[in-house]
Amino acid sequence: MRLVQLIQVLLLLALGGYLLLVALENPVPVRLPLPLGQGEALLPLGSAVVLFAALGAAYMALLLLPPLWSSAWRGRRGRRERALLERRLTAALQARLGTVPPVTPAPEDT
Repeated sequence: MRLVQLIQVLLLLALGGYLLLVALENPVPVRLPLPLGQGEALLPLGSAVVLFAALGAAYMALLLLPPLWSSAWRGRRGRRERALLERRLTAALQARLGTVPPVTPAPEDT
């Protein structure tokens, strides 16, 4: 499955590079309408391709951020639950064996 995604990314990069090469060799001005009907922007075709590629990369980053945030949150939550479980197990073993008093964890520096 990851191989297919890699091939797709490489194909899209090759297509984008070819389009940029063609656009830079043929600098035809492109009229882009501005939002809310406030006129239009006149850009060379190469600049328009770069602009839309940057917008696509920003959109892709916005799509990728929520899964990354949730995985980081799950990792922090898992570490916190493991530490709590270890403290409870240590306290239970020490209470059952009656050997050493419970150890208080040092405050974490964050």
